[in-house]
Amino acid sequence: MISRQQALEFLNKKIENKNIIKHMIACEALMAEVYGVLVKRGEKHLGGTKEEWMIAGLLHDGDYCPEVTPEKQGVQISQWLSEEGFEIPQNVARAMAAHNWKNTGVEPKTKMDWALFCGDSLTGLIVAATLVLPTRKLADLTVQNVLNRFKEKSFAQGTRREDIALCQEKLGLKLEEFIEIGLRAMQGVSKDLGL
Repeated sequence: MISRQQALEFLNKKIENKNIIKHMIACEALMAEVYGVLVKRGEKHLGGTKEEWMIAGLLHDGDYCPEVTPEKQGVQISQWLSEEGFEIPQNVARAMAAHNWKNTGVEPKTKMDWALFCGDSLTGLIVAATLVLPTRKLADLTVQNVLNRFKEKSFAQGTRREDIALCQEKLGLKLEEFIEIGLRAMQGVSKDLGL
């Protein structure tokens, strides 16, 4: 499987908008944290290893660029990586395609798929909630801040709140708990995120 270092080198060559790379690093951290929580709870069928969860988070938007149509976003990345000689496990390719399933038609099925699908929007909401703080620092953001912003429909209107809310049904994590996991994960990589 492609290594984290190889993935980052690939992304930095391919993606001009460095905020998209930061978003993927946030998703990678979230995926690791959700995986850890589910393992602690005794979940058995997670759809992949911790490393696979993380690499899916790190690479899922690696094809988010003007030349890739919405229907191919999440799918094209696996093709590009394969063409470069990198091995992408099928479950990782599926999770990346399923994070955009309303366009790709690849419906999330495993816990890994759902964690990326739900977490993709959550990381964006957490960043938006951070940027309106006076300090603009993740360390100063609380779960309650994010919950309040989640309920405020006029805030970060592009956030797919209904996707985040599926965390309860698909991952067995209450919304507040899912937000806490995501925030903790992102605070752990705040330096990489510049927040």
